[in-house]
Amino acid sequence: MRCPACESLLSQVITGGITVDICKGGCGGIWFDRFELRKVDEPHESAGEALLDIERSDTIIVDHSKRRRCPKCDAIVMMRHFHSVKQHVEVDECPGCDGYWLDPGELAAIRREFRTEEEKQKAAEEYFSEIFDTHLAEMRAQGREQAERARNIARIFRFICPSYYIPGKQDWGAF
Repeated sequence: MRCPACESLLSQVITGGITVDICKGGCGGIWFDRFELRKVDEPHESAGEALLDIERSDTIIVDHSKRRRCPKCDAIVMMRHFHSVKQHVEVDECPGCDGYWLDPGELAAIRREFRTEEEKQKAAEEYFSEIFDTHLAEMRAQGREQAERARNIARIFRFICPSYYIPGKQDWGAF
């Protein structure tokens, strides 16, 4: 496989039971296949320690504004997005194979963001709460208003049409 950032040949490294592809001697980036990043993204996961200092060339300059192609699915352009709700680290993700490309220093930054998965979950809940709580409260209020209107209309029809005239509620008649 070729590096999506500098076109160097990627080398395979086995660490902590996972095999990742690194741009050793090139830009120093790392390719994680599906679910591999989860195994090294927290500080207590020792497998990630070996990936923090990858040998790289100082002469290679990477254009971070350039869109990158997936090293596995050559025809697919990866999506760039923030890795977490703190929005400190942007990563490239392949929509085809769900792999991740991390530039040098991004794994270390990801590992510093949250100490545990619980911290990450709590931050996500707070973020979504901050963004959506007002909107959800408005929707609930509208839902209550609509439900109250429907109940009022039902009460009017009950007054006009007692239950023994409601279709299906009597044993006699044309209904």
